[in-house]
Amino acid sequence: MKRKFLLCVDNEGYEASLEVRKLYERLPDKEAERHNQVRVIDESGEDYLYPEKFFAPIGLPMQTREKIFQKTA
Repeated sequence: MKRKFLLCVDNEGYEASLEVRKLYERLPDKEAERHNQVRVIDESGEDYLYPEKFFAPIGLPMQTREKIFQKTA
């Protein structure tokens, strides 16, 4: 499964949980998508739902993706 990344572009009301301009991995959640929400692991280290409008999708080169996952493995 290809991992998808999102860039946080707004955190109004969630300032302690999300950092603007920070990259978050999008976790699969079909039910959330039907309600215009996304599931990400936030600053608490837990996964939560947030409004989709708070994020912008971002593509990363394969080399960058590999480096990110080397650090988390």
